[in-house]
Amino acid sequence: MYKYVGKFWKNRNTPEFKALQRDRLIVWRKEATIVRVDKPTRIDRARILGYKAKQGYVLARIKLRRTRLRKSRPSQGRHTKGQAIRKIQPGKSFRWIAEERVARKYPNLEVLNSYQVGEDGRYKWYEIILIDPHHPVIIKDPRINWICEGANRRRVFRGLTAAGKKSRGLTKKGVGAEKIRPSLRAHKRDGK
Repeated sequence: MYKYVGKFWKNRNTPEFKALQRDRLIVWRKEATIVRVDKPTRIDRARILGYKAKQGYVLARIKLRRTRLRKSRPSQGRHTKGQAIRKIQPGKSFRWIAEERVARKYPNLEVLNSYQVGEDGRYKWYEIILIDPHHPVIIKDPRINWICEGANRRRVFRGLTAAGKKSRGLTKKGVGAEKIRPSLRAHKRDGK
């Protein structure tokens, strides 16, 4: 079953997918920014990223506005380089920003992973997989109880999720990646 769901999401130009997604986005636009959902929209992707349909796992869908950073013009004297107000990109990916916002909404849960479920001209939607580290089912499960350790507390805000590591440049190794490790801050943000 998961194979066919994955194929359906890969071929996004089919009329069936476009019709289904169009109806979804009409409903999602009217919803609140962060909504808790019962079942994943992309069951195949969610399971690859670690989701299980059992107690202790929580899913939330978030709506993010697609835009660059909007700044006001500086009022005091600046060099020309510092006067920019347009074309300013955030230092994080939209996915990482989405994970952080959901983590602030649910402070007792930890972010495991996330995936994109839709976009239109104005918004992007992501589903975030959250885990309750204090739940007895999670504590007893040897495959996931690593998230209960103190070292993984608030991991999304330290860039330890997959989206955070990718945005920090940690998917690259070798030539060209000398200033990424041990951290971007250690090399005065010259790595990215």
